[in-house]
Amino acid sequence: MTNHLFDLVRSGLPADPAAKTFIESPDGAVLSYADLLARSAAYANALTELGVKVGDRVAVQVDKSPEVIFLYLGAVRAGAVFLPLNTAYTGAEIAYFLSDAEPALFVCDPGKREALESVAEKAGVAALRTLGGDGRGSMAEAADAAAPDFADVARGPDDLAAILYTSGTTGRSKGAMLTHENLASNTRTLVDLWRFTAEDVLIHALPVFHTHGLFVATNIVLATGGTMLFLPRLDAKRILELMPRASAMMGVPTFYTRLLREPGLTREVAAPMRLFISGSAPLLAETHREWQARTGHAILERYGMTETNMSTSNPYEGRRIAGTVGFPLPDVALRVVDPETGAHLPDGEVGMIEVRGPNVFKGYWRMPEKTAAEFRADGFFITGDLGKVDADGYVHIVGRGKDLIISGGFNVYPKEIETEIDAIPGIVESAVIGLPHADFGEGVTAVVVAGEGAPDEAAVLAQLEGRLAKFKLPKRVLFADELPRNAMGKVQKNVLRETHAQLYRP
Repeated sequence: MTNHLFDLVRSGLPADPAAKTFIESPDGAVLSYADLLARSAAYANALTELGVKVGDRVAVQVDKSPEVIFLYLGAVRAGAVFLPLNTAYTGAEIAYFLSDAEPALFVCDPGKREALESVAEKAGVAALRTLGGDGRGSMAEAADAAAPDFADVARGPDDLAAILYTSGTTGRSKGAMLTHENLASNTRTLVDLWRFTAEDVLIHALPVFHTHGLFVATNIVLATGGTMLFLPRLDAKRILELMPRASAMMGVPTFYTRLLREPGLTREVAAPMRLFISGSAPLLAETHREWQARTGHAILERYGMTETNMSTSNPYEGRRIAGTVGFPLPDVALRVVDPETGAHLPDGEVGMIEVRGPNVFKGYWRMPEKTAAEFRADGFFITGDLGKVDADGYVHIVGRGKDLIISGGFNVYPKEIETEIDAIPGIVESAVIGLPHADFGEGVTAVVVAGEGAPDEAAVLAQLEGRLAKFKLPKRVLFADELPRNAMGKVQKNVLRETHAQLYRP
């Protein structure tokens, strides 16, 4: 048996790994594919020396740098399970992830070590190391001291490669277990569908704790032996400077709205690019139209989620229709069913989207009951997203079950925020909704009923800071005398969304 996922990386290696650039950093530093092999081997050795065994989780909450990519690949090569965590998560949130996943190692930013050391110790984590956005820290030093070659640990298609946590409607996050084949199959399919080759140069400004930046963008480049222009974060002006040297970019809607504000975005600047991809949040149709008018390029929108990686895509060749997410991938089956009965619905009717394919995750970490509840007997995964398939076969996402909000590409579940707001003295109750937002796709918005001595909007937001990751914080807190309810007493969030739909409109 070989190492299934890293074998995909090896298949994309150039004939002369030392001569081909893998990553170029903003400061001009260049790392080759030879560096990738040596550095990932060093991390694999360092992990082994720290006591990480096959199947152990390696939890990582660090700023973006090339070293994070090498640490990820080192974990894969060592047979460990990579567990990236959003850098915005607070200490209280990290405590849950560490206690639930029980990692053998936790790697954090050097500046957070003091605050998180007791958290890791309380969770029973055996080892704590650091890695900064500058690529330095005790984990990098351990790799520096380790051998630059490593015999990859045997891992098969069904073995776990990663766990990504996705929020739960009850406030308890769920760990989606992703296998080697889940990641490898999706990579192979997207390479073919989006026509990636060794000649491609990808502008990579996405975070690498998320499936989009780590498992879609990075894995596609690795599998083809391409090059990444690696930015630590979204920087619209820098992206414009890089376009003449690049061929593709993957982003969330925020990337495109920010770039459209730049007067330097012209057809001439975008001419060398062959592909602009958007996902992780709904792209407004007006953004799609304005981008095409300004650049001559139609953004390729696709649909995926933590549990499935990518499931649909607009075509590389053919009409990329604004407001749709294209067709199911060649190896993915998609159907729309009645949410109550599970009966298949005809084209044009809105229902629950269900998918089945090699991309679909293995289940939720240590949640067998939840896993069983989210899968049909025939293997289809219930996505929780509402949508339809039109007469031409294009998939439309029209809403989300369980009131999931996607803001700036990140999943936000209202229940977690409502729990924090309702605990504030003077607040009677709250409802958190997502409203259309040109920059973030959806803006997290709280509607609250205030009692005696209730704080104002600014005070509510101030009390939530430090309790919730920044991407979960409401952009606005609105006050109401009461929340709309149906005959069963359930809060009608659809009414709230309709009432405040224009809140963030220009």
